[in-house]
Amino acid sequence: MITAGVDLATQPAKTGLAVIQWQPGRAQLTQLRLGASDEDIVEVAQEADKVGIDCPLGWPDDFLAFIGAHAAGRLQLAGGESGDELRRRLAYRQTDRVLRRAGYAPLSVAADRIGLTAMRAALILERLAAAGRPVDRSGAGVVAEVYPAASLKQWGLPHRQYKREGNRHARQELVAALRRQVPWLELGANAALCDDSDDALDAVVAALTARAAALGRCDPPPEQDMERARREGWIMLPNGPLSTLVQDDSGGGAR
Repeated sequence: MITAGVDLATQPAKTGLAVIQWQPGRAQLTQLRLGASDEDIVEVAQEADKVGIDCPLGWPDDFLAFIGAHAAGRLQLAGGESGDELRRRLAYRQTDRVLRRAGYAPLSVAADRIGLTAMRAALILERLAAAGRPVDRSGAGVVAEVYPAASLKQWGLPHRQYKREGNRHARQELVAALRRQVPWLELGANAALCDDSDDALDAVVAALTARAAALGRCDPPPEQDMERARREGWIMLPNGPLSTLVQDDSGGGAR
């Protein structure tokens, strides 16, 4: 199996791309780099079994309806809804609300700068679909929306204050803790780039989360949220330890 991880940014210069090749009992980080273009991501996705993208894959249904009604000049507000309640409903997707109740703090694709990155993601998804790769924003296709900090927390690893150059020491400690948990993952010379760049490190975590999603070791959207997830996107959160990623329920070993 091949999984890939993308730490998406508005520009290629800050976009990390990681590729992991999985074998029985071991895995190898075969590619890790910064400066990934849309073309690079689509090319990798042609070969990968699963691609984890750290970026919202859609916008809140309520936000889109609100913007459409406003543009048409027929905006109607629900009676009794306060300004703060309305803004929260418009700002967050269902997957965001689920994670916020669980103690995470995903950014709002409707109200934060990550919306600019989501525009790039939308174009990448269109290119993938045109190339014949199944795109399902709920995580059922080749692409899975991931949230590296939440994955790290689920795996019992440091997940705060490791980003940006000023937190290099914390990032080095995180990489060391990750390597202790995944001695079966061969980082090779790429370990230095993880120390240097949180974008590269998040891409690796995204590729690991993609493996969890491919093996069914992430929580899928509840049935009542499935249709909405296919429009808004759904963050795939690992539900087991990192050690399970080198196991295969089929009994034939990881491929």
